[in-house]
Amino acid sequence: MPFDEQLAFADRAEIQSHQLKSLQKMIVEIDGKNTFWTKRFSDSKVTPSEIRSWDNFQKIPILDKKKLVEDQSSHGPYGTNLTYSIDDYSRLHQTSGTSGNPLCWLDTPASWDWFMNCWEQIYSLVGLKPEDRIVFPFSFGPFIGFWAAFEGSQKLGNLSLPGGGMSSLARINLILNHQATFVCCTPTYALRLLEVAENSGINLRESSVRGLIVAGEPGGNIPAVKERIESGWGARLFDHWGLTEIGALGIECEESPGSLTILESECIAEIVNPETLLPVEKGVMGELIITNLGRWGSPLIRYRTGDLVVAETEPCPSGRKYLRLAGGILSRTDDMFMIRGNNVYPSSIEAALREFNEIVEFQVVVETVQSMAHLKIQIEPKPSLSKEETENLVHSVGIHIKDRFNFQAEISAVPPETLPRFELKGRRFHRNDK
Repeated sequence: MPFDEQLAFADRAEIQSHQLKSLQKMIVEIDGKNTFWTKRFSDSKVTPSEIRSWDNFQKIPILDKKKLVEDQSSHGPYGTNLTYSIDDYSRLHQTSGTSGNPLCWLDTPASWDWFMNCWEQIYSLVGLKPEDRIVFPFSFGPFIGFWAAFEGSQKLGNLSLPGGGMSSLARINLILNHQATFVCCTPTYALRLLEVAENSGINLRESSVRGLIVAGEPGGNIPAVKERIESGWGARLFDHWGLTEIGALGIECEESPGSLTILESECIAEIVNPETLLPVEKGVMGELIITNLGRWGSPLIRYRTGDLVVAETEPCPSGRKYLRLAGGILSRTDDMFMIRGNNVYPSSIEAALREFNEIVEFQVVVETVQSMAHLKIQIEPKPSLSKEETENLVHSVGIHIKDRFNFQAEISAVPPETLPRFELKGRRFHRNDK
């Protein structure tokens, strides 16, 4: 079904009415068919037919990923969150496993069509035109990555260029040879392509690319990362948000740089205190809770995403009334570590390091020695830096970290091409407890 473009401009009451009606239809469909949700409703003493108001909706207990992992471990490989016979499912994807055991996720053709509907809205919000050509520079595997983005662009009729099984330089040539105008990748890989292009004497600012849609990491809305990508590519960067298990549900729209617009036609979004699970005031940071409304084959209701966000308090310049998240995904509840009494998130460390254009890549290790946390940061400077310039860079980074976070970190430089490069999500943060 094509999406209703006007709903985004409707008032809050009309948006919520649409959400509640969609929720009721989904619950009628899954109750008694989906073992996972039928049992969950029964255990929590929630009567599905009575979920006709927001108060009743909030009686449904919040679900965390641990429950899904336990369900799939006990009823492998797919768990019991299946509304239909296994023969009705046509697609399998798998989470990346960066925050625990990977989940397998199945979709019916109808659920996948809903996914395509989400991407149609995403492409509309970034201003995609029929003549735009989109490159997808990643290897197509079970991780959902940009599978849906690729098929969504094909469905719209845009020339879609797959970049699987290619070197980074070959992917750059793919972009140049076919005059691609959009690139879909992770922020990490957008930076990696810039590095490879520079080393090969290629100026990507002169390419035909006018936009990059990035996802998979918080980097797309870290100002220093965003500025480096946009400056290097000479193109607009659009941050995108979604999860394998919930779908593609957030995008930075053309009119509102620096925030994420949530597709409230396709989901119910709540922001709660991670400790109390009670709603926070608008403008206060909390954890994003999502109910997707069109993935009936394996739905999620009041699901803890683990993503920390803040609702925008100012209206969108476009006039849309959908929820927007200031600064996008700020961090994750499970990423925080404490150094000398300071709560620190990896995205904050990355934001600080990316302010140094001389740093090509970095790696952070948090060590716990005798109950005390210690931070080690390895930086890989540009190959053109002299020994003296590298020593000065290490010194400057140490001062910068101390001034910003109020603790001393151990900074060291490594030779060029020492640290790993990543095609999908970067894994730069490691814990080493002793």
